[in-house]
Amino acid sequence: MIKHIGILTAGGDSPGLNAAIRGISKAALCVYDMQIIGFRDGFRGLAENRTSRLDSDVLSGILTQGGTILGTSRDKPHNMVFGGIKQDMTDVITENYHANHLDALVCLGGGGTQKNALQLMEKGLNIITLPKTIDNDVALTDTTFGFDTALGIATDAIDRLHSTAHSHHRIIVVEIMGHSAGWLALGSGIAGGADVILLPEIPYEISSVADAIRSRARSGKNFSIVAVAEGALPRDQAALVKAAKQHKVAAETKKERKSAKLKLAALMAANSNHTATLSKQLEELTGLESRVTILGYLQRGGTPSAADRLLATRLGTACATLIAQETFGVMVAARDETAVPVPLVEVAGTKKLVPADHSWVKAARHVGTSFGD
Repeated sequence: MIKHIGILTAGGDSPGLNAAIRGISKAALCVYDMQIIGFRDGFRGLAENRTSRLDSDVLSGILTQGGTILGTSRDKPHNMVFGGIKQDMTDVITENYHANHLDALVCLGGGGTQKNALQLMEKGLNIITLPKTIDNDVALTDTTFGFDTALGIATDAIDRLHSTAHSHHRIIVVEIMGHSAGWLALGSGIAGGADVILLPEIPYEISSVADAIRSRARSGKNFSIVAVAEGALPRDQAALVKAAKQHKVAAETKKERKSAKLKLAALMAANSNHTATLSKQLEELTGLESRVTILGYLQRGGTPSAADRLLATRLGTACATLIAQETFGVMVAARDETAVPVPLVEVAGTKKLVPADHSWVKAARHVGTSFGD
């Protein structure tokens, strides 16, 4: 029997999404004689039943394109806003799944997408996911597509900042994406030769960061590059945020949860200008001029790297094979040079963070990089 497969891309855009769409669809069409439709703008498009047929003409030429031809959004199936009102659209999504005679739905996305996909799986839908994010923080996969491209972009930016930092004898603080996980800041910081790398997983002392920069100045190096993940915090603030998150998880009543959520939101808002504050503090403590560069969405754009195209194609074609085998409720993970299915229930709600003793961290310390701890 011909299988009918739906595909959507959700969350932030990422290099390699189109390569994954192409990999899934071409294998499904050419090898397994399946029919493929895409849903526009993530879970919202599924709720609104906005579809697009994915045939060979549509797939032609998209391998090298950044972004996603299907569009994306951060809408959640159980909490979607229509007319200013939040609504649970999981039942509507289930109806649209069956109205389109789908045998499976493929969801491409990061940590939030894995959780949303699990909710739909629990509604009885045949779900399979692929791990996408430049943050590289999806659990149980060696890497995510999008990460390698962003790593190259951030590294190139740090390379370019070296010359202006050296010429003007300045501290350059470069903010790199990564709210909870510091993989991107760590990798690009090492590859770009940053003198200080600050990560969410390793809370820092501003005095230690300043000491590292002053030590460089005493040795005649009157400039420094500080690579900081957007979620990195000084030790005292990190402790407050951690306590607030634990309180939120432990809250038993709706009132307690709301109070904990508001407290956490207030703490995060207070730290929203963290990189600028860090730069000002370093200027005051070291006597060197300090400037901030925030890479922002630049890291997510442009043509995917060869490694991301290859990874997305490998995972995408493996996804089509798993659908043909009727293996559902899984994420297609990268393991060494293979693609393996891992239970979605084990992935959703779990983040892959940087261990303090990770080989990348050890390597950075061995070449004299400071983590401010």
